[in-house]
Amino acid sequence: MALFGTSIKSLDDLFVHTLRTTYYAENQIVSALATMSDQATSSELKAAFDRHRAESQTQADRLERVFALHGHDPKETTCPAFDGIEKANDAVASDTESGPVLDAALAGGAQLVEHYEIAQYGKLIAWAKALGREDCASVLAETLDEEKATDERLSAIAGGGLNQAAAQAGA
Repeated sequence: MALFGTSIKSLDDLFVHTLRTTYYAENQIVSALATMSDQATSSELKAAFDRHRAESQTQADRLERVFALHGHDPKETTCPAFDGIEKANDAVASDTESGPVLDAALAGGAQLVEHYEIAQYGKLIAWAKALGREDCASVLAETLDEEKATDERLSAIAGGGLNQAAAQAGA
């Protein structure tokens, strides 16, 4: 029985499968970030979500380039790990009242997604290099750099007063 509905027999198969799950995640993130921006009360956090939403669309487009470079049509495959992260983030957000505490929850949830993406792009780059696909690796590396920068921006926003405002709101 194949875990993901297909038989993965080679590193190339694994690479393509992971491209598909990452493509799925990027497309899900584009719509999730619009909702998160609407929910956020911090103007700085809203701006970060809006910026990353535009970046995520570019990142999905980049994945389409990698599919083409590697000779495959862009195709999504659902990812249970990403779906779990998204479900957990949605549950916390829906249980949190609007305001600074929700902003802290949204920022933390966004960072969890960033860490997932950093892991995905990191392994895709390593596998592309192992497959001799430096062309694919270099395109993927652009996105990895952006994901790391977004994580750093979210940390700066949280540490720059967002978490303190949430702590005061709950006191």
